Amino acid sequence: MTGLFLPQRIVDAMVLQAEAEDPKEACGLLSGQERIVREIHELTNADDSEDHFSMLPAEQFAVAKKVRATGTDILAVYHTHPTSPARPSEEDIRLAFAPDMVYLILSLLVPWRPELRGFRICDGEVIEIPIQVFDDQDYDPTKDYVI
Repeated sequence: MTGLFLPQRIVDAMVLQAEAEDPKEACGLLSGQERIVREIHELTNADDSEDHFSMLPAEQFAVAKKVRATGTDILAVYHTHPTSPARPSEEDIRLAFAPDMVYLILSLLVPWRPELRGFRICDGEVIEIPIQVFDDQDYDPTKDYVI
């Protein structure tokens, strides 16, 4: 996977969740197919913290089961940084155990201009990946999208 395609409605839902849970970090999973996100799965930050998160295993399992049943895949893990930039913290890097996963970070550092960035993290190495946001009505499944 090189990049990730995100419908604007998914980004909007992430921002709404982030604002609702501010000042605590919000988190969740995104699912879809072939690098195109189709569904957001908001999860509970079990740590209930302003500077780190962990997901409840029961919620993660329920999402994995639902995603598997629909024939889609979990494409990304996301969380928010309410008061810091959209880049992985040392803790984010240390706790990134899935090298094929996309890790999205949504920063609310500038509240009127949320920033979303995506990364792959493998053995402590952080590589930013391109994110393409699109309107669902503009999406054409017959086109070969490249980012």
